[in-house]
Amino acid sequence: MKSLLSIFVFCFFLFATTLQAQQQYTVDGQTYSLNTEVEGTLTLLWNTVEGEYRYFSKKGNDIVELKNTKQNGDYQEEYKETLKQQTSDAAVSPEKVKLTLPSLHDFFAEYNKQKDPNFTDSKQAIDLQFRLGFFGGVGNSIFTENPTNALQALAGVDFEIVDNVKLKRHSMVLRFKQTFESSDYKYSASQFSLNYRFKFVKTPRFDAFINTKFAALTFSNREYTVIPLGGPAIVKEESGSTFNAPITFGIGADYKVGNGYITFNYNDIVGLSVDSYGEFPVDFTLGYKFNL
Repeated sequence: MKSLLSIFVFCFFLFATTLQAQQQYTVDGQTYSLNTEVEGTLTLLWNTVEGEYRYFSKKGNDIVELKNTKQNGDYQEEYKETLKQQTSDAAVSPEKVKLTLPSLHDFFAEYNKQKDPNFTDSKQAIDLQFRLGFFGGVGNSIFTENPTNALQALAGVDFEIVDNVKLKRHSMVLRFKQTFESSDYKYSASQFSLNYRFKFVKTPRFDAFINTKFAALTFSNREYTVIPLGGPAIVKEESGSTFNAPITFGIGADYKVGNGYITFNYNDIVGLSVDSYGEFPVDFTLGYKFNL
């Protein structure tokens, strides 16, 4: 109950902050509640109205909507002509501007910098980047019944999403990991997982991070031997799939080399909602990931 109350309070303050950030504007006789993305000589306003993104340009007391209507299957790009008229007193061109918040943000900020030397861009747009990595290593599958604590080979792929503007210390990772059976433990698994990484050390060449796995879909196969009382040994096989929220934590590091990073991970050191069967975790991987 306390957790639910905390979530409610957080959402309330987030909602209240959003309301405070909006102001009422009247455009062509219609009143809108709009967010301010860029404020200066030329101000960029926006919001979603009935599920559609709407953008407005304010210069002085005049507010004009930036439109991109479609006729006979072709977009008319009226917003470019509007921006051209409003910025004719500066050396900027809207020809390559897209009707998206990041693209408009950059254009408005560039114009304001030329018109006002004291202008500061206090709210930068996001800069999403993608990285694809491959790795291999060894692990002892402590979250399964591994009676001899046998080591197994691992291999997989990481797809990482990072934002180098607003969320430099954070990233999301979609991981595929294949665990191969060994001669001592007839267990194999294919797992897709969602991971969040917080980079507690971040420099131009080196990052160190905590990895949190919060959702996993696992397809597994296990072969084991049962010895009934007074009977011969029976080899059994189990296979199936599970989807869970293991909430496991690990640590890792990236070192920049060329167009990518050498990456090292110590995975699944501890789990909050899974049983480790009392074994010490051994799950090390080494790999390389590229900037896409």
